[in-house]
Amino acid sequence: MRLALDLARKAWGTTHPNPMVGVVIAEAGRIVAEGFHAKDGGPHAEKAALSALGRPPGPGATLYSTLEPCSTRGRTGACTEAIISAGLKRVVVGATDPNPQHSGRGLEMLRRAGIEVVSGILERECSDLNLIFNHWIATGTALLAGKSAATIDGRIACRSGDSQWITGEEARAAVHRWRRLFPAIAAGAGTVAKDNPRLTSRVAGEPEWCPVRFVFDGLLRTAAERTLPRVYTDEFRERTVVVTTSRCGDGYVRKLRDLGVRSWVFESPNQRVPFADFRKRCAEEGIHGVFFEGGADLLSRMIAGRQLDYYLVFRGPVLLADDRAKPMLGGLRTDRLKDAFRLSEVRHEILGDDTLTRGRMVYPAVIQADERAGLEAKV
Repeated sequence: MRLALDLARKAWGTTHPNPMVGVVIAEAGRIVAEGFHAKDGGPHAEKAALSALGRPPGPGATLYSTLEPCSTRGRTGACTEAIISAGLKRVVVGATDPNPQHSGRGLEMLRRAGIEVVSGILERECSDLNLIFNHWIATGTALLAGKSAATIDGRIACRSGDSQWITGEEARAAVHRWRRLFPAIAAGAGTVAKDNPRLTSRVAGEPEWCPVRFVFDGLLRTAAERTLPRVYTDEFRERTVVVTTSRCGDGYVRKLRDLGVRSWVFESPNQRVPFADFRKRCAEEGIHGVFFEGGADLLSRMIAGRQLDYYLVFRGPVLLADDRAKPMLGGLRTDRLKDAFRLSEVRHEILGDDTLTRGRMVYPAVIQADERAGLEAKV
């Protein structure tokens, strides 16, 4: 199953809207075929492995799959039918299908066909592999994930603004790997103006990859600058979308459109983009996951509005011990630990001298109205 997981990861970020799936076929304890789902519209992992085998499986052969085989025909036919037709007698599965309408159905079909089925092997790892797909299937909305790089005492920059680099090369390489997973990357206007990022994935040994790039700028301040940010002028500018409000001014929208930059303009009573409307637009555009690179104000507002679904925090072994250094998050008043924001399904990784903690956001039962108003006024 660990080998099947490694195979699935070969398609890291290339299968949307489908999940990543890896399959191994073994006979008498020896691996005889491998397969993985490479891209949307291509063969599913089970069929890829059976095709690689090139013959009927031998007696006692076992198929290992990171995800429950699909039980509906779709565009490529049901994988359960292919497994049954191949004559396999044993199937081992990691995670079950997250779709409530299908969950367990494929396993039951295999059992009815006389196939021994073992499920739940490395289930947590197999489910974690498809965070974006699982969220989309469960909610019908894009997974909005945030990322912060902070010191041990939770600061993302010195009071002077200096922030390069809190984490080391291994952690920064991991960030680019996570960028490659998501169909879109987002940043706030302040981050774009200050850091002038490319918002692309640059993984060693692979060509630079540009997802959809969202710039959250309710007043289009970034378009008013004499020197425009590189996301508006580089070779990937047609992949850039400015997320703004009806208060931004039509002239700036036209200016960006003439450069090839798109704009999503939302009605809003203030300069802040309504995240519920942004989620809806992402669903309409088929964007199933957005990786928010900050800044702190944008992520804080998302958390206050309970709009951040997943959070990744990279920490470097650095202490600033300065009350005026830039905090990772802020704006809320939490008097009791039971009212704190928490992460669930937590995963930890060591990246050289740095660490990564990530998990799903769990929100307290109630956020007081005056606390929410205070945060919105600040950000």
